[in-house]
Amino acid sequence: MNPPQRFVSLLTKDTLALVLAGGRGTRLGALTSHRVKPAVPFGGKYRLIDFPLSNCMNSGIRRVGVMTQYKSHSLLAHLNDAWGFLRREFNEFVEIMPAQQRTGPGWYEGTADAVYQNLDIIRAHAPQFVLVLGGDHVYKMDYGTMLGFHVERGADVTIGCIEVPLAEAREFGVMQVDAAGRVEQFQEKPSEPAPIPGKPDSALASMGIYVFDTDFLLDALMADREMPGSSHDFGKDVLPTALAEGRSVFAFPFRDLKGNTLGYWRDVGNLDAYWHANLELIDVTPPLDIYDNNWPIWTHQVQAPPAKFVFNDADRRGMAIDSMIAGGCIVSGARVHRSLLFPFVHVDERSTLDECVVLPRTHIGTGCHIRRAVIETGCRIPAGEMIGFDLARDAKRFEMSPEGVLLVTPEMLRQELPYVR
Repeated sequence: MNPPQRFVSLLTKDTLALVLAGGRGTRLGALTSHRVKPAVPFGGKYRLIDFPLSNCMNSGIRRVGVMTQYKSHSLLAHLNDAWGFLRREFNEFVEIMPAQQRTGPGWYEGTADAVYQNLDIIRAHAPQFVLVLGGDHVYKMDYGTMLGFHVERGADVTIGCIEVPLAEAREFGVMQVDAAGRVEQFQEKPSEPAPIPGKPDSALASMGIYVFDTDFLLDALMADREMPGSSHDFGKDVLPTALAEGRSVFAFPFRDLKGNTLGYWRDVGNLDAYWHANLELIDVTPPLDIYDNNWPIWTHQVQAPPAKFVFNDADRRGMAIDSMIAGGCIVSGARVHRSLLFPFVHVDERSTLDECVVLPRTHIGTGCHIRRAVIETGCRIPAGEMIGFDLARDAKRFEMSPEGVLLVTPEMLRQELPYVR
């Protein structure tokens, strides 16, 4: 069997990746009340931004700029802890690009404007290609393959795309392409998305991943800056203008790392999506394999002792079933089922957790019963608390998603807010 094709080459070495990590992420509710969305914990030990950054490293792209703006302290601390290992001597870096009002008194006004305000830095690095990424999506992707596709077709810009259900397509940029993959039409979050020909229940959606020839990008951004009424957004303004001008715009179909099937990609933009994506990792054969040594997800390794399970009495047995338990956790005579516990979570005796995502440094008191909940960092759940059983009552105390998933934070419990990272 032939190994999957990888493009770790001069193409990736001559690419500058720019990760857009400044959005508010308000659809995640209180999870982003103290941190920007790319800094939200995910998967028991990671942050959302670790996935695009790991994809860059594994693809051979070692020049990366991270554009930050809102509530960035947690993100900046994580980038310092986890991504400071690259060597400038080898022209490798993960560089922070905060909004600095370089081009005027305004902050970043849109995705394209964020890149425009850093044109001097892009020129200084002088890449042949610029790869623009979102900082808050969960997936594994070889960007080198996409760069190869871009060069082979002589494209000015290439858009990473994936098929999504037509009912969900209103949340994405939707494309129409010809048989060669050339984009003929692009609409950002259309009210009536166009289906894929022959697939009436699916649409071709943008992943928010773009490869640009640098010269074209610089010209397009400067023209967009002068465009009356522009919102300075790639999807709303830059890409439709490129199509109107007859530029070469192609759609790159996202596949898994072996190139065989549709790739796993999740936009965890709301509480339901966040909860589902975390619990998918617990499946016997998860759709996203984070145990793949050939494509590791890098992050800051928290210094924590091993997880511990204590007591074996009939009514207080420390156990976890179909779950992921991080280091520093103690399950003391409690039952954890199909749940994901981040570091330093303590669950006291005779408590049960079912389909829960519990963020770091949380304490679950004695005799608590909690199901279908996301529990924020630093919560102290009082003994005997019942969460997820009386949704009418819970909706008055906590945030509740359309699917009935509950978000519990220290503020909602009337507790002093801990230092959140």
